[in-house]
Amino acid sequence: MTNAAPQFNFRRRRGPLPITIGILAVIGVALVSLSGFYADWLWFKSVNFTSVWSTVLLTKVALFVASGLITAALVLFNVLVAYKRRPLYVPLTIEADNLERYRAQIEPIKRWVFVGLGAALFYFAGTSGSMLWTTWLLFKNSTPFGIKDPQFQMDISFFAFRLPLWQTLIAWGISTLVLAIIASTIVHYLYGGIRLQVREDRTTVAARVQLSVLLGGVVLLKAVAYWFDRYALALKESKLITGLTYTDVNAVLPAKAILAAIAVVCALLFFANIVRRSWVLPAAGTALLVISSVLIAGIYPGAIQTFQVKPSESSKEAPFIQRNIDSTRAAYGLDKVQVSDYQATLTTSAGQLSKDAATIANIRLMDPNVLPATFRQLQQIKPYYTFPDSLDVDRYMVDGVKRDTVVAVRELNIDGNPSRNWINDHLVYTHGFGFVAAFGNSRDADGKPSFAVGDLPPTKGLGSFEPRIYFGENVPDYSIIGGVKTDSPVEFDYPDDASANGQKNFTYTGTGGVPVGSLLNKLVFALKYQEQRILLSSLINKDSKILFERNPRERVAKVAPWLTLDGDPYPALVDGKVLWIIDGYTTSAGYPYSKQISLSSATSDALTVNSSAVTAQGNQNINYIRNSVKATVDAYDGTVTLYQWDAKDPVLATWSKAFPGTITPKSKISKDLMSHIRYPEDMFRVQREILSSYHVQTAAAFYGGQDFWRVPRDPSTFGANAGAQPPYYLTLQMPGEAKPEFAMTTPFVPRGGRENLSAFAVVNSDAGPNYGKITVLQLPRSTNVAGPSQVASNFEAKPEVANSLSLLRQGGSDVVLGNLLTLPVGGGLLYVQPVYVKATSNSAAYPLLQKVLVSFGDQIGYDDTLKGALDQVFGGNSGTSSTTGTSSTTGTTNNSLASALASAKQALTDAQAALAKGDFAAYGRAQDRLKSAIASAIAAQTKK
Repeated sequence: MTNAAPQFNFRRRRGPLPITIGILAVIGVALVSLSGFYADWLWFKSVNFTSVWSTVLLTKVALFVASGLITAALVLFNVLVAYKRRPLYVPLTIEADNLERYRAQIEPIKRWVFVGLGAALFYFAGTSGSMLWTTWLLFKNSTPFGIKDPQFQMDISFFAFRLPLWQTLIAWGISTLVLAIIASTIVHYLYGGIRLQVREDRTTVAARVQLSVLLGGVVLLKAVAYWFDRYALALKESKLITGLTYTDVNAVLPAKAILAAIAVVCALLFFANIVRRSWVLPAAGTALLVISSVLIAGIYPGAIQTFQVKPSESSKEAPFIQRNIDSTRAAYGLDKVQVSDYQATLTTSAGQLSKDAATIANIRLMDPNVLPATFRQLQQIKPYYTFPDSLDVDRYMVDGVKRDTVVAVRELNIDGNPSRNWINDHLVYTHGFGFVAAFGNSRDADGKPSFAVGDLPPTKGLGSFEPRIYFGENVPDYSIIGGVKTDSPVEFDYPDDASANGQKNFTYTGTGGVPVGSLLNKLVFALKYQEQRILLSSLINKDSKILFERNPRERVAKVAPWLTLDGDPYPALVDGKVLWIIDGYTTSAGYPYSKQISLSSATSDALTVNSSAVTAQGNQNINYIRNSVKATVDAYDGTVTLYQWDAKDPVLATWSKAFPGTITPKSKISKDLMSHIRYPEDMFRVQREILSSYHVQTAAAFYGGQDFWRVPRDPSTFGANAGAQPPYYLTLQMPGEAKPEFAMTTPFVPRGGRENLSAFAVVNSDAGPNYGKITVLQLPRSTNVAGPSQVASNFEAKPEVANSLSLLRQGGSDVVLGNLLTLPVGGGLLYVQPVYVKATSNSAAYPLLQKVLVSFGDQIGYDDTLKGALDQVFGGNSGTSSTTGTSSTTGTTNNSLASALASAKQALTDAQAALAKGDFAAYGRAQDRLKSAIASAIAAQTKK
C-alpha cells in the first residue's frame, strides 16, 4: 500500500493591509459623496430651518420612489406578461428564422435585460417625479382664494394649485402606457406573438388582449385629457387676451367635451376587442377620433372665428376682454389703483412752488448709481474694502426729521488684499466693517456727499450699532472664524493707527456659522472645499466655526425655495444691528384670465442691465404676484427671519402649511424695522409693465389700444447699455395729499414713437395705512408735456447749458448726468437732474455734484444749487426757501438776485424771439415771466 502524496495548499492568507485599504477606499468614496449632503444639513441646522431641508428631501425621495416604482412596475409587468404569454409554437417563416437569432442572444441574459430596463425606468421616472415636489406640495396644501373664475365658477385655487398636478399625472399616465405598449409589442414580436408576414391571425390572443387593454387605457386617458383641456383654456394666451375668447366658449369648449365622449367610446371599442378577434372596430374608433379632432376642434372653431367673430370682433370679444382686464388687475394687485386726471400747467410764475416746499426740500440730488465711485474714494479707507456698483436709498430720523439717505455697507474685498494666501483669505480677512449713509439732498462746498455715518470706526450719526459685516453681497466663499479666545486674535477687524501694529484684531462671538472643531466636521469641509489645510491647520480649534453661503439673497432663497426674491437686497440699521432686508414674492402662473408675463423682461431696465449689484430675475412666466414676505438677514450672525407681510395671500397660506413654523407673524416686526420697510423695486417694475396696458378699464378702449403707455428710455444711458428708466425712490407730497411720503415713482410715455409724457405713477413705500397705494396722474391728451428723453434733449440744446457742459467736459474732466427725477409740483411736472463732474486724468477721481438742471414747461434752469436753478425757472423766486448745500444766508440772497436777473434776461430774449416769429401767445408768457423776475429781483435786492 502506497502512501498518498501529501497535499499542499498554495493559497496564501490575505494580510490585513489590502482589506484595510479596501475599507478605507470605500469609506473615502462614501465621505466624498456624503460630505456635501451632510454640510448642507449642518447649514440648515445653523439657521434653524432643518424642517425645510427635511420636508424638501422627504418629498423628493417619496416622489422619486413612487414615480420610479410605479412606472417601472407597470412597464415591467407588461413585459413579463408578454413574455409569459408567448406562443409555445411559432410557425416556420423567414421572419421567425431571423428573430430566432435575436432570441438566442437575449435568452441567456434576459434577467439582466429585465433588471437593467427596470433600473433605467426607475431612475429616469424617479428623477422626473422628484422635480415635481413644488407641484405636489401646492396640490396637497391647497388653500382657497375665495374667488371663482367667471366661466366654470370654480375657485381660483383649482387652476393655481390642483390643475397642474392633474395635467402632469395625465401626461405621465399616457407616456407610461405608451412605453408599456412599445415594450410589450417588442416582446410579442420577438417571441412570435405578433407575426407581420402571415395572412391571418397576425396576433395571438394574449398579444391582442394585452395591447387592446393598453391602447384602450391610452385613449381613455386622452378622454380625461380632453376634459381637463377645457379648464386649461382659462389660462390660454392669445394675441388679444389671456383666457377664453368667444370662439373658445362657443366652439372649443363644446368640441373638447364631444371629443372626450368620443374618446371614451373609442376606449370601450378597444376593451371590446378583448373578446373579439378583429381590430376593425378599434381602428374605426381611432379614425373617428382623429377626424373629429380635425373637424370639431380645428375647422369648426376656425369657421366661427372667421365668419362670426372677425366681422364684429370688438363687440363679440368685449365680455371676455373685460374678464381679462378685471382678472389681470386683481392678480397683479392693481385693482385699487387710483387714476386721476392731472391738468398739468406749462406756465411758470414767481412763487409757484410755495405750496410744495416739503417736496422741494427732499429732492434727492445724490444718485445711488453715480455715487459708488465717490463712496469708494472717500469711505473705502483700505483696498481690501469695497462698496457695490449700485447703492441703496432708505430714510432715517435725524434730529427729529425724516431724511432720505443713500446707504451701503463697507464690505470685504479679498481681491484688493496685497498679501493673498489661504490663511489670509479664509482665517484672517473674514468680514467687512461699517455702515455708510449720505444725505440724499445735501452736499459740501466741493460737491462731495454729506455723510450721516462713515469712517472707521463708524461715527454715531445714526446711533450705535454692531458694525461687523460677516454676511453680505461681497464675501469670501467661506471663512473660518471664532475659536478659543486668546490674547492674540487671528481675525483682522479694522485698521487702527492707535494700535501698535496699525490694526485691531477680533475673535467672532456671534451665533452664526457651523461648528468645525470636530474631526468629522473638519474632514467634511476639507472634502467639500478640496482643502487639506482645514484638516491640518493649528489655527482651527474646538470652538471654531465655518461660514459659507453668506450672500443674504442666497440664504433666503435656500430657506425659502418657494419664494421669488427681489433683485436688490438693501442694508438698514435696525435695533443696533445691520440687517439685510430682502423682499420675497409669491407667484403663480395659474390665475384664470390674467395676462402672463416673463419676470425677466418685465423687470429689465437700465439699472438691472448695467449694475452687477442688482440680480436680474430669471425667465419665469407668471400671471399672479404678491409681496408676501419681508425677509431679513443679520449681517453679523447670519440669522434669517421670514416675516409674513400679506396675510390675505392664499399662495403664502399654502406654502405656510407646507412648511409650518417657518414664517414669523407680521406682529413680530419691530417698530425700528418697520420704519425701514419699503415697497420693492421688482414688484413695482412688474406692476408698471402691466399698468402700461391695463390702466384701461373698458373693453372698447382696450381693444382699440390707442391709450397704451410704455416706460420711457433712461436718458442717462445710450447705445448697447440703453434700457427703460428705472423707478426712483424719493420723498414727495402728491397733489391733494396732506403730507410728504417716501415713495417710488415712474413716468409713462405713449406706446409708439412719441416721447411726451402721458402719465406719472407713484407707489407709497412707507409702511403704514397707505403702503402700496398706487396713484396715477394721467395727463390730458391735448397737453404736450415733455417726457424724460425730450427734457434731456432740451437740456443739451439750451445754449447756456450746452456751453457750460462743453467746458466742463474739457481739460481732463467728464460730465456724469445723474438720475432725472420727475415731480408733480406747482400744478405741473418738474424735472430735476444733478450734474456731476469727474476728472478723467486721475484714476482715483470720483464724481462731484457741481450743477443742477431743472425743467418746468418750456423753461430750463441751470445753476450751482437747486434753489438757484428753480429761481431761474420761476421768475427769480420759486417760492421755496430751503436749499440743499452749505450756502449762507448772504450767499443765498446773492444767488436769488443773480437768478432773478438771469431769468429776466432770458424772458426778455424769449419775448423778442416770439415777437419776431409773430407768436403772440409765447410773447405774452414771456412778458409775464419778465414781470415776475423783475419783482423777484427787487425783493432780493431789498432783502440784501
